[in-house]
Amino acid sequence: MAEILVLYYSRGGSVARLARQIARGVEEVPGMQARLRTVPPVAAVTQQAAPPVPEGGAPYVTSADLAECAGLALGSPTRFGNMAAPVKHFLDGLGGEWASGVLAGKPAAVFTSTASLHGGQESTLLTMHVPLLHHGCVIVGIPYTEPLLSSTRGGGTPYGASHVAGPDDDPQPSEEEAVLARALGRRLADIAARPAR
Repeated sequence: MAEILVLYYSRGGSVARLARQIARGVEEVPGMQARLRTVPPVAAVTQQAAPPVPEGGAPYVTSADLAECAGLALGSPTRFGNMAAPVKHFLDGLGGEWASGVLAGKPAAVFTSTASLHGGQESTLLTMHVPLLHHGCVIVGIPYTEPLLSSTRGGGTPYGASHVAGPDDDPQPSEEEAVLARALGRRLADIAARPAR
């Protein structure tokens, strides 16, 4: 089975839950499977090495995950209208993968979560597209043929899947957000499954 790498960083659980919805959508496409991975946290000063395997959740991503995937879904919480530092740190370390073209030609999608409706979801998604374009990825979004994209009162954009956690930091995507995340996963997997020309 071909695999879509669903790679994310999540601190409060929102992005992790959105990742699982995207993975569900991926696995609705015959012959496609999702591989959930996370990026390690970063700190300004390292006093002790992080464990080689996270205490819970998805394993840390490896170079093999990038090389073996047929497509990539990349997720991050929003930090002042941009991706979180661990995701940027991970992307900044992919010089070798960029030089060898590991991701070139592979479809890629992005997803995020914010605390407020106008907390920078779209700018975060757009800035996440930039490094993927440098790697030669084919960017996949959510088209307006998805009816909920025109009616959602929470997350969901043409640039990628999103979630609004709200003032209480609710990590659970709304039904609309979950449906749109699954639609993005299906679309990404469908494009990855198409024969190369």
